[in-house]
Amino acid sequence: MAGLRYVYAVCRPFRSALQSQLTGVAGQPPRQLTHRGLLAVYSTVPEEDFAEEPLRARLENLDWLTETARAHQGVIDALTVVTTPLPLRLATVFRDDSALRTMMEAREAYFLRTLDRLEGRVEWGVKVYVEQGAEDAGGAGTGPAAGKPASGRDYLRRRRAQTRAHEDTWQTAVEFAGRLHATLSSYAEDSRLHNPQSAALSGDSGRNVLNAAYLVPRDDCEEFVELVDRTKDDSPGTGIRVELTGPWAAYSFTGEATGAEAEGGRAGEERKDP
Repeated sequence: MAGLRYVYAVCRPFRSALQSQLTGVAGQPPRQLTHRGLLAVYSTVPEEDFAEEPLRARLENLDWLTETARAHQGVIDALTVVTTPLPLRLATVFRDDSALRTMMEAREAYFLRTLDRLEGRVEWGVKVYVEQGAEDAGGAGTGPAAGKPASGRDYLRRRRAQTRAHEDTWQTAVEFAGRLHATLSSYAEDSRLHNPQSAALSGDSGRNVLNAAYLVPRDDCEEFVELVDRTKDDSPGTGIRVELTGPWAAYSFTGEATGAEAEGGRAGEERKDP
């Protein structure tokens, strides 16, 4: 079949059908290629867009990248409903079926080992934020009586009070996030701490204190979500927000970084989600 092979994930063969109207990257439906007990899910994409040189250029186009990442993630989400997929890096492309089979054979041991470990499990993401403005709560210069400083000394006093308020709120949030992570880690089979997300990049309000992923058996997901909900009630202040996302394919637990997923996000994930 003409066209390149854009591969979303590798998994074991499954019986359940994917959504009949599901489309992936470049508006193409996902297809399946089986090789030695493994199954690759891919779409056939045009060479003029996805060969090495044009692909490199397109990856610099933020609009195109966002659209492609969302389509990629849509297929991964659909697979997660019916099986345990092992997602591949965004824009993983092969020349033809033969090249795809060669890759599957070369990485067969890794794929089988990782799929065995992740079978029947999904990833949940938990983030803790300090909302903008919360760090000023209790600080001088924020109440109804606040106005123009009466003197330079008054200004410095207010600045010191605001700095202390910032530090106190941040420390309270860090301590709460540590307790939350310990509680969730003790319930989950595995956990990963990712770097805090930049508000400028993620578009989220507030400062990210905790950015963690948890590996949970599907059968235990309801209890895990309830546990997160209970811990929200223990939040020490209204300015501290807990955000739960998922369930996702287990990006953070595949044993290798997969581009954007290594930062704790999903390809194309809109962070009010992966």
